Amino acid sequence: MMTNVPVPVFGSDNSGNRDKGSSDYDKVRNSFWNKFRRVAGRLPFARDLVAAYYCAMDPATPSHVRYVLIGALLYFIMPVDMLPDFIIGLGYTDDAAILAAAIKKVADHITPVHKQAADDALSETRNL
Repeated sequence: MMTNVPVPVFGSDNSGNRDKGSSDYDKVRNSFWNKFRRVAGRLPFARDLVAAYYCAMDPATPSHVRYVLIGALLYFIMPVDMLPDFIIGLGYTDDAAILAAAIKKVADHITPVHKQAADDALSETRNL
């Protein structure tokens, strides 16, 4: 979409069959950028969020890592969460905490390529 990080068919095997995780992958893939563009200026963790997105979309990322990141990204895009996003000063703290926990668990898999893709996407978003 915004960089050259390839987009995998999440949860598929070599035969092309998709598992139950594919619907979560599709939700993230279809909703992430719309939500991100709406709130990017208010997120101090924007780079980490986008790097996590690219890591989750990268077919070289192990499936168990993608599942962890997809869960955190789903929490970010869901319209209902523990602290509603519209609460000034607190709204994204739960999203940040979920993302931080996920990243801590899988940090070794978020590569310099994912971080560069995030930097490129953030530059592009700022120029819109």
